[in-house]
Amino acid sequence: MDQRILLIEDDAHLARLIGLALGKEGYQVTIQGNGTLGLETAEKEQPDLVVLDIMLPGLDGWEVCRRIKASSNIPVLILTARVTEDDVLKGFSCGADDYLRKPFSLAELRARIASLLRRSATPERSAREPSVLTNLDLVLDVTRHQVHKRGQPLGLTPKEYRLLSYFLRNPGRLLTYEELLTQVWGPEHKDQSVYLRVYVRYLRQKLGDDPNHPTYITNVRGEGYRFREP
Repeated sequence: MDQRILLIEDDAHLARLIGLALGKEGYQVTIQGNGTLGLETAEKEQPDLVVLDIMLPGLDGWEVCRRIKASSNIPVLILTARVTEDDVLKGFSCGADDYLRKPFSLAELRARIASLLRRSATPERSAREPSVLTNLDLVLDVTRHQVHKRGQPLGLTPKEYRLLSYFLRNPGRLLTYEELLTQVWGPEHKDQSVYLRVYVRYLRQKLGDDPNHPTYITNVRGEGYRFREP
């Protein structure tokens, strides 16, 4: 395994433990204890994944995540003791791909990292699937990873893109919360309903979809969501 992980964590003891654990899994781990230096390292080395604390000297983790995502699709896993819904919303608005609460087990951290790396390396479609998905005025170009509405680009984050892509592949079908979480985030997230609520909200905003009178995404209370048929 030659995948490279950048760990940005100012707790030297915790960083060392994580670094040793990931090193035993075969990852190449670089550690930075400062947000500014961590961002510089991410931009220079372009790691396969960033594990990021929030409370950092220099730039805080929110800003580091925002700047990484502004110029790359590097998966970012946030580590923090701050896990209110507002904190989760803020992390996702910065482009974070996953969120792990401190204290955590190293086994769970390894599983989350493996899932993110696997998903970032997995092609979005097989050769049998269409290269373009359409529904009403939406056009999703699978090859280019672009989405347009009435000819205008929507500028989705990678996770928003994955969620919309799954909706477009399954129009008219009731998609349960567990199915969406498993397919878009991975089976280890099947109970993390806050992730789904947050991203459906973001996706609706970018689609211009009024949740009270939806055109695209309908909430089936207590069960899941349904994307309209073409």
